Amino acid sequence: MSDDEREEKELDLSSAEVVTKYKTAAEIVNKALKLVISECKPKAKVVDICEKGDSYIREQTGNVYKNVKRKIERGIAFPTCLSVNNVICHFSPLASDEAVLEERDILKIDMACHIDGFIAAVAHTHVLQEGPITGRAADVIAAANTAAEVALRLVRPGKKNKDVSEAIQKVAAAYDCKIVEGVLSHQMKQFVIDGNKVVLSLSNPETRVDEAEFEENEVYAIDIVTSPGDGKPKLLDEKQTTIYKRAVDKSYHLKMKAFRFIFSDISQKFPIMPFFARALEEKRACLGLVECVNHELLQPYPVLHEKPGDYVAPIKFPVLLMPNGSDRVTFHPLQELQPTKAIDDPDVKAWLALGTKTKKKGGGKKKKGKKGDKVDESVEAEPMDSTNGATPQD
Repeated sequence: MSDDEREEKELDLSSAEVVTKYKTAAEIVNKALKLVISECKPKAKVVDICEKGDSYIREQTGNVYKNVKRKIERGIAFPTCLSVNNVICHFSPLASDEAVLEERDILKIDMACHIDGFIAAVAHTHVLQEGPITGRAADVIAAANTAAEVALRLVRPGKKNKDVSEAIQKVAAAYDCKIVEGVLSHQMKQFVIDGNKVVLSLSNPETRVDEAEFEENEVYAIDIVTSPGDGKPKLLDEKQTTIYKRAVDKSYHLKMKAFRFIFSDISQKFPIMPFFARALEEKRACLGLVECVNHELLQPYPVLHEKPGDYVAPIKFPVLLMPNGSDRVTFHPLQELQPTKAIDDPDVKAWLALGTKTKKKGGGKKKKGKKGDKVDESVEAEPMDSTNGATPQD
């Protein structure tokens, strides 16, 4: 085995250390999400909530893997975003922003952290109200979560990405909702949040991806967004963009010394992971960001919108394709949902009845399997309640 092959083997889920790092990151981001939700109250400033989420992740990741021989990078893998009502994603405002939350707002929380480049991401929809969620709001949240549960059961070795895409769309249609265009579920690797293997949530002639088969020891970020509207994201104001990522394959010599200084600062502080403009907040830095984007040195994450009056529901989580089945590692309990629709489609019901864990024939104590061992395709039953989109996890 070559050094490259040995290194690649060590960096996938066949390494217990890698699995531990994913799950450590997931534990931190799950607690960060719980904290952010607890801070979501009427009249609370959005920027304050985002900063609390980011501060918690920085603090907690700084407390792990401190006493190790090799320095391990860890911290924020995607800044905390809090998008409200018809805002779809990527809203993480500057400190000067005065936006506040109101009763009955539909909130979309998105964040991620990493340990040694192994990323745990989460997105969750929360309605700022007491009591059960009803009507079309319940439909759109149930559609997203049910679609994600189906995806969790179909993203497994031997299955193909196109099978998942078709199933996701079928679930959304059952709730009379649309899948928001352009949302991709990416394979993730060390320090790679958007790998080449992808699942397209909505297939259409304008957007195509290469057919791919899922393999054991891979990791995918399941990412689904549903809408009761037309599902066509719109960029209304480029000035709202505050999240960027270094385009590592691009180079350009910026003309102004001040802009070169800003880009050098970005390259040192945020060489790979997405970052927020608050970390560089001053007029000169904002101008430098625009210049870097114009020359493709930075990839922007624009704030996207649905039509006014509509709203969306995202869900995102990593799934680890372990030898014993698919392992979802980030989640938060849903509020009680009372959707107007119920799942009647037999295909969807059959998918939801699948388990997420495989088991070998014979039962008893599990042994480490040898290469070539056949695995029984039967699964441990973990059926999901298809009436309200609730997940089986706590």
